[in-house]
Amino acid sequence: MKIFNLILFFAVSFFGNIKENNNSFTAAELERFNEQVTEVKAIINTKSNYNTKIAFFVDMKIKSGKNRFFVYDLVNEKIIDQGVVAHGSGSETKIKGELKFSNEPNSNSTSLGRYSIGKSYNGMFGKSYRLSGMDETNSNASKRAIVLHPYSAVPEEEQDYYIFKQS
Repeated sequence: MKIFNLILFFAVSFFGNIKENNNSFTAAELERFNEQVTEVKAIINTKSNYNTKIAFFVDMKIKSGKNRFFVYDLVNEKIIDQGVVAHGSGSETKIKGELKFSNEPNSNSTSLGRYSIGKSYNGMFGKSYRLSGMDETNSNASKRAIVLHPYSAVPEEEQDYYIFKQS
């Protein structure tokens, strides 16, 4: 599968609180998620250069160490994979479990919104993908060099004790 021109959606609480270790949603959570899927499908249908089969979603309200990255099959309308994902080091606050988000250069914070996933390159973390912001909340993504990349400090499986800290 080519990852080029997939849509990635960083949001706070579009899923609500997903039940840990399964994909069961409350009616309200499912409704919010379906609204986001509908929005992504509308974008894809109006622009032919996007992947029409797969989209990525990240719910930053889910705490670090829990699955909050979701690979969604747009054709069969189901989550096909999920995993743990870190946030920008500048998103950490002094209040446990609270994150801040920013579109400002040098903030090192996660920016919320929709992203177009662009071409890959080999960077200091391995194979990485350039991201282009599609919203006002992430319009500086290219200027800030926001990328999707692996990071060895992120565990493969969910962890109760895991808190992302960049060294």
